[in-house]
Order: sequence, then C-alpha cells, then structure tokens
Amino acid sequence: MAGGSGTRFWPESRTARPKQLLPIMGSKAMLAETVERLDPLIPSERIWIVTNAAQVDGIRACCPELPDANILVEPCARNTSACVGLAATVIHAGDNNATMVILPADHVIGPRSEFLRSLQAGAEVAESGANFVTYGIVPDYPATGYGYIKRADKHSEPHGVECYNVDSFKEKPDHDTAEKFLASGDYLWNSGIFVWTSSTILDAIAQHMPDLDAGLQKIAAVVGSDSYQTVVDDLYPSLPAEPIDIGIMERVDGVQVLSAPYNWSDIGSWKALYDEIDHDDDGNALVFANGGKLLTHDAKGILAYSSSKQCIAVLGLDDLIVVHTKDAVLVAPRNRSEDVKKFVEQLRADEQNDLL
Repeated sequence: MAGGSGTRFWPESRTARPKQLLPIMGSKAMLAETVERLDPLIPSERIWIVTNAAQVDGIRACCPELPDANILVEPCARNTSACVGLAATVIHAGDNNATMVILPADHVIGPRSEFLRSLQAGAEVAESGANFVTYGIVPDYPATGYGYIKRADKHSEPHGVECYNVDSFKEKPDHDTAEKFLASGDYLWNSGIFVWTSSTILDAIAQHMPDLDAGLQKIAAVVGSDSYQTVVDDLYPSLPAEPIDIGIMERVDGVQVLSAPYNWSDIGSWKALYDEIDHDDDGNALVFANGGKLLTHDAKGILAYSSSKQCIAVLGLDDLIVVHTKDAVLVAPRNRSEDVKKFVEQLRADEQNDLL
C-alpha cells in the first residue's frame, strides 16, 4: 500500500514524492527498502503496489525490477478496504489460491530474517482455514498514536512465532488508557500488516461490504483487458471509503494476531525519525542523504535533515527539528512534529500547489 501523502513529513514529503519514495532513513527510499525486505521469500513478479497516478513515475524509478502491470493505480483515495479489495481482485484473477501479505510501504522493520520468518508463520495460519492474520507489536511505552489489539487465548506457534486469537481491536487511546493497556500485558500495537488468502478476503468483503463487492465484481470482469483501467477510473470514486480494520477485521471471525518477533516503527513524524536514529552525546541527530554537516553550539536534541548537501548550524537552542529542502525550510519544536501537517492544510487552502 503506497498511496499516502505523508503530510507530517512536509516539506520534504510532497504529493508526487511522498514519504514512501524518500530516503527518510538516509539511504534508499522507504518503498525500495520494503520491497527489498521481501527477498528471497517473495520474488518481484509476485509483488504488487497500489498507489495513485501522481506517484506512478516515482514508483517505477524506485522499483524498476517490478513489472509495470504490478503497479495498480487508484484514480482517487478510497481508504484501505478499497485498496486491499482492488489488489485482491487482480491477484485472485491470476491465482485463485493466492496467499496475500498486505504491507504499508513506509515501515522500518528488522532484522529481515525475523520478518521473513513471521511472514511464513502468518501464511501457515492463513492457509489453514478462513483466517485473517494480523501482526501486533509488543509495546514498550504507552503510545497514544497507535491502535491496539487485545489478544485472547493462544492459537498456535508456527515457525516459533506466538499466535493468539484476537479478543478485540481498540482505537487510539488517551494516555491513561494506554498506560492501562501497557500494564495489562494483553495488548499489542496494531502494525497494519495482514496475511490472508485472496478468496478469504474477497468472501469477507462480499459478506460485510456489499457495496465494495459490487464494484470489485465489475473490475474482476475486466482484469487483464484493455478496458481495465477505464473501468477502475469510472468505478473507484463511488466505492466506500473505509479502513480495512473497521470494514472487515472488526466484523469477521477467525482473526489471529502474531506477536511480531522483529523491531518495528511506522516512522510517522519527524519526531519518530529522531527517536529511531543514532544521536551524539548531546542528543543531536542528522540525516543527510547526499552529504552535509551539522554544526551545534550550546544546542541539544536537534534533528537536522536535508536531502541535498547542506551545512545546518544551530546555536543556543534545544529539542528542535530543522528540515532543509530546495524551496522550503521547516523549524519546529520536536514535540510539535505532529502539527507539521497544519502547514500542508494551510498551503492547500491558499492553493500554493507548488509547495505541496
């Protein structure tokens, strides 16, 4: 799933080159790292990417090993149920016994060996019945920015990975509730990673989201034909816009959660990036994908970011984000990084499309 706009990473993230197409961690684009992480378990010809038209060229440049036909283009955003349904429809048309792994394009995960082991475990559970597999992250602090999964009794332990039946899904909690979740030991962060067979998810959509199913049936009839994209473009805007968690996962039986045996972060903001990377003795961190230098004097807790070679100097200030791009500079308190998206909203209202 690679259609997001990454507004919390403005000004580096833009409509045509959002977070997943950026070297946020300082090396490869996050989407390229996600695709590479699947090797050798899943070859490139069995990887599909769902995105929007504005990002197609960037994705082709980022992942040249993927067949062009494996880039599925949404004419507009309709949330993750439609995104997953479109992918399932296309994949099922080519292989009605397919097992699908649903991955956001912009997560940081490691080590790869543990991630691949967990995917094999998830596939085993998904293929053993009409099961819906998700992955939970063992929380290490009372996060309020993630949804939670309450686990029930143990289901199995495929490939040595603990798998539990799911009691319930919880929306993003307030701080006090998050502390209770953490203390109980029964809650996991919802990673947004899923495994199921294409027939299982399409049957669930037919049962629980009939309006979406009706549109997908029309798309299924033209998969592989010259009229496929025209039909998608015509139908897609009328499909229901609902998250897969609400549309399907909270309504079906046979939901299991695997306790992820790897390190995970969704790197959802500049602060999250700061928390993920190495700091010097003063807590300063930098990401300069093409070289550069951070100069500090009497300054601590600074995140400096530039995609072009740049020198950034900070004097007498603490706990800041400084982001340099070719046409914009962001300076913000690190603990206000979630509010960066407000600039995007302001620019959109002012129709400053050159900065979006």
